Amino acid sequence: MPPPSLPAVVMSTASAPAPAVALSPLLIACLAATWIIWGSTYLAIRFALESFPPFFGMGTRFLLAGALLLGWARWRGAAWPERRQWWHALIVGALMVGGGMGGTAYAEQSVGSGLVVAFIAIIPLMITLLNRLWGVRPAPGELAGIAVGLCGVLLLTRGAGFAASPVGLLAIVIACLTWSLGSVLSQRRLPLAAGAMGFASEMLGGGAVLLVLAALSGEQPQWPTPLAAGAWLYLVVFGSLIAFNAYMMLLALAPAGLASSYTFVNPLIAMLLGVALGGETITHYEWFAAGIILTGVVLLLYGRRDH
Repeated sequence: MPPPSLPAVVMSTASAPAPAVALSPLLIACLAATWIIWGSTYLAIRFALESFPPFFGMGTRFLLAGALLLGWARWRGAAWPERRQWWHALIVGALMVGGGMGGTAYAEQSVGSGLVVAFIAIIPLMITLLNRLWGVRPAPGELAGIAVGLCGVLLLTRGAGFAASPVGLLAIVIACLTWSLGSVLSQRRLPLAAGAMGFASEMLGGGAVLLVLAALSGEQPQWPTPLAAGAWLYLVVFGSLIAFNAYMMLLALAPAGLASSYTFVNPLIAMLLGVALGGETITHYEWFAAGIILTGVVLLLYGRRDH
């Protein structure tokens, strides 16, 4: 699962200069987890799709991960979320996990994982625009990043991968919009329970919504192949549990800019893995478009840091 929204994290520390941080072995391990594991989850989703339909596969993944995280949080003494917080978790989970991750998996049925994650790099730009509804005005540098990023997305959608699958393009657009909206609502209107309990309740709510979507769409899971089963377990353990906790550790120990560096590393990792291990084809034009998107994200980060 992709992490909490980047702009909100950076915004909370925008007025303070980034302190110098020594890259301890712990920080290096956490960075490796957010860069490599999150970047590899998109290829793992594609492998899991061999046996698990998109909504069923993602729904069961997040239900199991949410249950494990909830049990761990309770064992550590965390209080149960209040009823209001459960409702918030259901709404946010429906948008971020149901729409965001469900739409991503659906898109990967017809679009390469590397191209999907290159498109997903636009999410920080979308969140910045949505925050405008709550009076958060982008700085000039952020506006430049948004403009450059949107140009990159326009170029990417005209490439061979998305042009061959209008349905896949629509699915990933919906995924990015719902993920961005859920991120902003969780920050502005629908706060979750604190800590791991809030994330667990969001995964449980989103997983339940995905299983409802799977039933409504008539998905029929198959007996999993070894590759699909291994990919699904990888998503549960490494994607939904280890990488997220590594990200939270980074937020506690490192500047937000360093913690958020996954935003422009994940697309490169995913595209390289898709070509090397998934047999995907990415044209020079699509690599160029992805580079434009990542340039926009870097400009956005730099513009917010100086705001």
